[in-house]
This record gives sequence, C-alpha cells and structure tokens, in this order.
Amino acid sequence: MTTSPRTENACAALTLLIDGGCSVCAREVRLLRRLDRGRGVLAFEDISGPHFIASDWGVTHEEAMAQMHAFTSDGEKIIGMEVFRRAYALVGLGWLWAPTGWPILRPAFDALYRVFARNRVRWFSRCSNGACAMPRRREHTEETSVRA
Repeated sequence: MTTSPRTENACAALTLLIDGGCSVCAREVRLLRRLDRGRGVLAFEDISGPHFIASDWGVTHEEAMAQMHAFTSDGEKIIGMEVFRRAYALVGLGWLWAPTGWPILRPAFDALYRVFARNRVRWFSRCSNGACAMPRRREHTEETSVRA
C-alpha cells in the first residue's frame, strides 16, 4: 500500500510529482494549472523542492526523477505516460491524449516518453561541460519525519 501525503490540495483527484527544476516540466505544470481553472482537480508536488521526501510517497528520489509519478485521491500510484493521459482527461482534454492510449499506438508513445524521461535532465538545462547532475536529496530519517 502506498501512502500519498497531500501538500497542495487535499481534494485533488490527482497529485503529480513534478520536477520543478526541469524547464519543460515547469511549462507543462503551468499549462495544466491554467487548464484546471482553479478547480483543484490537480495538485503538484515538486520533487526538487527542499521539503520533498520521496519515501513519504512510497518512491525513491531516483524513481521520481526517472519518470513521472502521480497518485489518485485514493492512493493509487500511476507512472509514465498514463499520468499525462489521466491529468489531461481531468482538465477536459482527454480526447486530445486519447490516441496515445490506443492499443496500436500506446507502445510507441510509451516508448517515446521513456526516451524523453531518460534524457530530460541532459536535454533541458542541468548540464554543463558535458556533466549532468540531479539535485541531491536528503534521506528520510527520524529527524526529517517531523516537519513544521
């Protein structure tokens, strides 16, 4: 069983774990927030933020960085392209993403997403002089389990 703490909106149907340090990801979040129109159907938790503790979400920081994760209001964990399909469906644009879930196209779209996810840090702004870095995360300990 996965627990999913709610930090932005306790009533959200879907909470997406996003990398606020990724420029493409940040643009996607801005678009989804605008499409949500303040309804609070979607919530976002920044995995690059100082208060994010991956273990509180039942994932490791490496897993969260490797591909998109989201949690439904009842705690179901969703990963990869399915996160986008569900998020856009919740804001009324499911029809636009529907072809990515069609049986004949789904494997191709899922594979393309995995290529993007695997390379996004290198492609979008965290590399200099050929070296790419992911932000270091603090581990969940007794000390970090009690937050203000």
